[in-house]
Amino acid sequence: MFMNLKLIVLFAMTIANSFRICAQEVLPAYLDESFPTEERIENALSLMTLEEKIAICHAQSKFSAPGCPRLGIPELWMSDGPHGVRVEFKWDSWEHAGWTNDSCTAFPALTCLAATFNTELSYRYGNALGEGARFRKKDMILGPGVNIYRTPLSGRNFEYMGEDPYLSSTMVVPYIKGVQKNGVSACVKHFALNNQEKWRNDINVVVSDRALNEIYLPAFKAAVQEGNVWSVMGSYNKFKGTYCSHNDTLINQILKNEWGFDGVMVTDWGSAHDTDEAARNGLDLEMGTWTNGLTWGISSAYNDYYLAQPFLDKIRKGELSEALLDEKVRRILRLYYRTGMNRNRPYGRFKAPEHYEVARTVAEEGIVLMKNENHFFPIPAGRYGKIAVIGENAVKRLSEGGGSSELKPHIEISPLQGIVNKYGAENVVYSMGYASGAPSYNEILPSPYDADSLLNAAVSVAKSADVVLYFGGLNKNNSEDCEGDDRKSMNLSFGQDKLIEELLKVNKNTGIILISGNAVAMPWVDKVQGLMQGWYLGSMAGEALANVISGGVNPSGKLPFSFPKKLEDNSAHYFGEKSYPGDGINQYYLDDILVGYRWHEKKNILPLFAFGHGLSYTTFKYGKPVADKKDYHVGDKINVSFTISNTGDMDGAEAVQIYVEQKNPSVLRPVKELKAFKKIFLKRGETQTINMALDSNKFAFYDEVNKKWVLEPDKYVIYLASASDDIRGKTTIEIIK
Repeated sequence: MFMNLKLIVLFAMTIANSFRICAQEVLPAYLDESFPTEERIENALSLMTLEEKIAICHAQSKFSAPGCPRLGIPELWMSDGPHGVRVEFKWDSWEHAGWTNDSCTAFPALTCLAATFNTELSYRYGNALGEGARFRKKDMILGPGVNIYRTPLSGRNFEYMGEDPYLSSTMVVPYIKGVQKNGVSACVKHFALNNQEKWRNDINVVVSDRALNEIYLPAFKAAVQEGNVWSVMGSYNKFKGTYCSHNDTLINQILKNEWGFDGVMVTDWGSAHDTDEAARNGLDLEMGTWTNGLTWGISSAYNDYYLAQPFLDKIRKGELSEALLDEKVRRILRLYYRTGMNRNRPYGRFKAPEHYEVARTVAEEGIVLMKNENHFFPIPAGRYGKIAVIGENAVKRLSEGGGSSELKPHIEISPLQGIVNKYGAENVVYSMGYASGAPSYNEILPSPYDADSLLNAAVSVAKSADVVLYFGGLNKNNSEDCEGDDRKSMNLSFGQDKLIEELLKVNKNTGIILISGNAVAMPWVDKVQGLMQGWYLGSMAGEALANVISGGVNPSGKLPFSFPKKLEDNSAHYFGEKSYPGDGINQYYLDDILVGYRWHEKKNILPLFAFGHGLSYTTFKYGKPVADKKDYHVGDKINVSFTISNTGDMDGAEAVQIYVEQKNPSVLRPVKELKAFKKIFLKRGETQTINMALDSNKFAFYDEVNKKWVLEPDKYVIYLASASDDIRGKTTIEIIK
């Protein structure tokens, strides 16, 4: 009996092993995770029909691509970012789907993230965003944006990381790694030269190869080579007369060949214009063309896309090679294996307390204290009796609007609510002061309120208050900080300048908190004691602002772009309409490599507030910077050490910046350029010794004649700074052959 039972068990095990072996034998390689990814890609490609390969290269809805259902390859789902996971849309329209479970944590805009000068925080931001996207079953988040801040009029500057290519390059890498840790592709955008919204759909940018490589491409290059980003989005504009989403120079030559990008090149929605160029010039995945909404055409016409039926027809006629299609499909399948077909990716999280903690911390560290005469800030509870909060931006939901970066936050604490929570409702009185219209992407909607009545009411409230906190600036309406068009001027809209002047007449004790993603003109700045740059701060805006205003948090943000005194002082506008916005056909970047602080310093044009500027409630004393040696060979690492002390009365943080100047260059170079930075946290009375490594290769310039980077043997001055215009020490080193 025992032997019979043993034989039965052995027989059952044999049958089970046989089934297991059979299952392993019939499982296609493209579904078997034991095979290398590239083998799986080739196996899947060999099994797909020509029609299936075409289908995988273009959209099936506003925010999805079809995959290959017959082979079990899932759909690819995308969502706008870069500050949160966007609301859901109907299948083939720009109408909201009306779901009740598509809210998100609204993170501060990327201008604020850049202002933190904190790479660790950038990683936490990206990871939290990636977790939210993964929970919402997204495979790709359309961000981050890294276009350079060239003009303070650009409508989408708030989505980007400022004017300096080194700052953008350094901050974007941990963001991407954080997102993609969750099996969600980051999609760095807009590649390239999309530095204005006006005429963005067809303006041809004329720029030198040197400026292209030194200013406008470094953040994209870092995203690819250091961040290993899985997808890149093209821009709407042209470069060298060809649309950027299928531009041979940008995509084939630079992105894929020179940089070694192995991911997917995707259009912005509606940025493809030609089948032959799309097929030959490196575009992999086409989204948004021929649909109602942002672009013209008919709805549900996805088979009419340039990479759809027209592409198929040209392959069948022999006008285009199927090898071009196969290369696109390989890249798209690689993306699928990294995202939707990665069975080991985490499940994500939604409305997690840790996400709100990240949002609050980024907001607090990004807020910039720009002016603080007579210690106007902080304002601890009990310092004043009645606090007047004035301004529409104290109550306006600023996560809404702005175009594709609009959000539907689960929580959004307004500045007014944050102030009330901090100081008590009995101590706070509110007056709107001015009013804009409702958020609109493509038109300017009038306000339903009478401007004079609002102004008079605000002045009356300010007159009887002990202190006034004015929350103004811009918003995300059309012609403010909004996709689709640029601002009309640097001035504040809706009569705010007049309102501020009137408030100051009746109450000198007035602090200004600007909410914006752009520099604004400040004709009243000399009359104001306290001034903060508050950005678009997302879900925890009010709590973060109240914490900084009250002194619960010491401000440590630094400006990621320069504030010019007037528009003509900005490099893009100095040369007139030819440089910005162009003549309607071409736009000439006549400022070349001298963008932002590089321009102000080289031309000796003082800014209103300099790049890297940001005050604190405490004080910091810098020691002399010391290099580990005096002479270095080309390519060496340069180690710089110094001490920094918190000599004030509060714990605080300082974003230390290192700039480098070449003494005797053979070509035009800026006075100095940012080449390192670090956020340092110091307790009251604490001193730290800091070591920072500089890569001497980053000192190179781009040689347009020989098409290569050149680091000249020369003397270089290393500046230790609190801001680009606040040098705390320097040392000189020499680079030899």
